[in-house]
Amino acid sequence: MEPLDLLIIGAGACGLVGAISAHDAGGSVAIVEANATPGGNSRLSTGSIPGAGSRFQRSAGIEDDPARMVADLSALAGPQDSGDLLELVARECAPLCEWLVDTLGVRLQLITDYRHVGHSVERLHAPPSRRGQDLVDDLLSCVTARAIPLATGQAAEHLLVREGKVCGARIAGEDVEARNVLLATNGFGANPGLVAEHCPEIARADYFGARGSTGDAVRWGIDLGAALGNMAAYQGYAAVVYPLGQILSWTLIEQGGILVGQDGRRFASEDLGYSALARHVLAQGPFAWAIFDSRLHQATLPEEDYAQISQMGAVRWSDTAEGLAHALGVDGEGLSATLARYGGPSERGDPFGRQDLGLAPLQAPYAGVTVKPGLFHTQGGLRVDTQARVLRHAGGVVPNLYAGGGAAMGISGRKGAAGYASGNGLITAMVLGRQAGLSAVQAAHSTAA
Repeated sequence: MEPLDLLIIGAGACGLVGAISAHDAGGSVAIVEANATPGGNSRLSTGSIPGAGSRFQRSAGIEDDPARMVADLSALAGPQDSGDLLELVARECAPLCEWLVDTLGVRLQLITDYRHVGHSVERLHAPPSRRGQDLVDDLLSCVTARAIPLATGQAAEHLLVREGKVCGARIAGEDVEARNVLLATNGFGANPGLVAEHCPEIARADYFGARGSTGDAVRWGIDLGAALGNMAAYQGYAAVVYPLGQILSWTLIEQGGILVGQDGRRFASEDLGYSALARHVLAQGPFAWAIFDSRLHQATLPEEDYAQISQMGAVRWSDTAEGLAHALGVDGEGLSATLARYGGPSERGDPFGRQDLGLAPLQAPYAGVTVKPGLFHTQGGLRVDTQARVLRHAGGVVPNLYAGGGAAMGISGRKGAAGYASGNGLITAMVLGRQAGLSAVQAAHSTAA
């Protein structure tokens, strides 16, 4: 049998976009996925994709461009190993969003009602539902329409290598030959040993990402002499609903909600964002409580995941701070004092330095949700160039090997969670997936010629 032009290991957004791009460029491609259900971390996300300078922004009268996005994300991330990658993502993200909508028919719309963490203008494009599952479903429909083979429940055991060149992979006991391989297996968040080694500050937190994120790409890459980058960076989430395990929409916090501890008092600035704030929640105790009001509840109900959380009874209500504290099991005196001061005229400046108080002060009836911090995905991985080719630590590339998504280094800084901006993971996955698909097919056809 003739080798595939591209074998893709992993069926998240990176792998699906890579497969579609390779197929449409005239390549032979197949996808294998270890889990029974495709989608990986992409389906667990909000499906938010930054697009700097997209036609959707222009239609909304929003001025933006790649340089502004680079400046925004650089200011947040600080030093990192992926300057060229950041510029690539900023340059390609708007064309990617337009390709997804115009060519593939993916359901995306520009979010204009608020700006999320790290972005100075409204540049996130997301499904109307704010559910990553909808994005994955649309991409899967494109894969099906193109008759691209996708095998689930098929774990890759190791890469096939001859004379230093990757030439396929061992899949469920059988060798699959390919001229190029794209590692789209996500990161190492589900590998406690690697998390403890590289991201110790969040190692005690529960992992809420896709279970297939066991660090296979990192392990295989190291065996081939690949370089690693940004290994201590990760995306946390400060408010995972307990015990449901679903993320609480950050809209509630961003527009004026707060987080308090068992004593009913705040412990950090919510302006830090859902990722950077996760370690502060972890430091103050196993749980925290998100406090908001009926105005914020109504504003967030159009988001399907939040509506579901509300329908399942996770949101507690009361007309008084004392009543809400009793319902949540937190200190009533502390919560009463917190709500009396927060955003009120008697408080000169926020004691934690929060700049954007949203709709504060909060007004009765009050609402609260029990949450806990979590690790969602790691942001370090194999170093890649702007064609998504895996780089060697001694220089040059690992022949025929590409990486994207959590398998590759991200754009969120070298260390910690504070450098993570909304959409960083998904946009890096999709831009690198598209670059890998196009580059691999071009390389395969050049070699064949």
